[in-house]
Amino acid sequence: MKRLIKFFTSIKLAIVLLIILAAASILGTLIPQGRSLEEYAARYGSLSTLFIRLQLTGLYHSIWYLALLGLFALNIIVCTLERLSPKWRRATKPHLVVDPKSLLALRANVRLKRNAPPADVQSEVTTLLAKARYKVRTERHGPRIALLARKRIGGIFGSDVVHLGLLIILAGGILSGVASIRANIDLSEGDVKPVPKADFEVRLDKFTTEYYPDGSVKAWKSDLTVLEKKSPILSKTIAVNHPLTYKGYSFYQTSYGWNWDNPSVEIWAKSKSDPAFLKKMTLKVGEQALLEDKAQTTIAVKGFFPDFVLGESKQPENRSDQPNNPAAVIEGFRGGEKIFYAYIFANPEFRDFAQMHAANEKDKGAETDLAFELKKFEAGQYSVLEAAKDPGANLIWIGCALLMLGLGLAFYWPTWEIKAVLEESQGKTELIAGGIAAKSREAFGAEFEKIASALRRSK
Repeated sequence: MKRLIKFFTSIKLAIVLLIILAAASILGTLIPQGRSLEEYAARYGSLSTLFIRLQLTGLYHSIWYLALLGLFALNIIVCTLERLSPKWRRATKPHLVVDPKSLLALRANVRLKRNAPPADVQSEVTTLLAKARYKVRTERHGPRIALLARKRIGGIFGSDVVHLGLLIILAGGILSGVASIRANIDLSEGDVKPVPKADFEVRLDKFTTEYYPDGSVKAWKSDLTVLEKKSPILSKTIAVNHPLTYKGYSFYQTSYGWNWDNPSVEIWAKSKSDPAFLKKMTLKVGEQALLEDKAQTTIAVKGFFPDFVLGESKQPENRSDQPNNPAAVIEGFRGGEKIFYAYIFANPEFRDFAQMHAANEKDKGAETDLAFELKKFEAGQYSVLEAAKDPGANLIWIGCALLMLGLGLAFYWPTWEIKAVLEESQGKTELIAGGIAAKSREAFGAEFEKIASALRRSK
């Protein structure tokens, strides 16, 4: 049992655990947490399998990380309990020194004689110490009177308050690792979706994207409403770093996306042989319109690609969901027969790449009199919110407060002690006193000398 206690009170164990926890936390920062298998495979290749098996992709919820936290907590508990009992006895049942030699061995000491009985000198010394805010205890041991004056006794327990704060922080961290909830919620305007593991829903009333003059995103804002049993409870406009909080859940604005299911496009049709001809059309994918040109051509929008690229099979594909290279695929019909198809682009620098292709050999060249431009496109946006619930957060804040309090007690509220022995000798009272301070020794020395000088002056 003694070996086990010695093991858990070892400072070496605490240092090793701190190093491992710090290294693991660095890995948890470098490796994105809680992403999809596909994203890890794209980022790390064959290493992704190893990371997943070692639980590095969900580090703070992993069994081995929580076990390390538990072991560190046990180390702190045993270490604190082992040292707490002597400290408690020192604070509540201090030993009053009656050996003058031990007091004279202290760095701060004084020795003097007074022409007064011990009771009067004791009263005078007690009054001086009380003015300096010392709490005084006295005991009589035969002919001697032992005196102990102390202040800032709470400083004795500074390290224990630090340990308590660390334990509460660890408890909060373990609770967060086991019970925290983080989930992304994608909402288009008007959508209502349930919150994971909660008894309420959220509705997106309006989503706004603000841009800088150069076109980069300035801010995303979501007008969010909390619903309980279909009834509105709370509404707030949230933005990055301005979340909505309800029943322990915080809703953060993290991103946005485009709803490309059914966008609308504005297409301009021109005639090469007739400069006055211009037909403007706003169509959705799958819709068609009559050009009212000489050949009575009908145009249909076959598809839309926000980030157009030709794949390996020479078929159009999307590189991403962002509108980096918007393009529409259109088809032309005459008399109900498809005669051409074309790719047209929104970005001016890519419009020269627009080409029309005959639908069959006999119609080659029939489409050359027409030219098309993709002028505008519109698609709904959706807001990406993160719903987060961290039941251990409040414990962590409490632990941090106790940690700071303990550090303050340990470093800025050290216990100061003045010990004295009074003994009657040849009709006089001899006073021998010494003082000790764990920290701030210069300040304590100055205060001790001030009290000693006051006693010398009153001879």
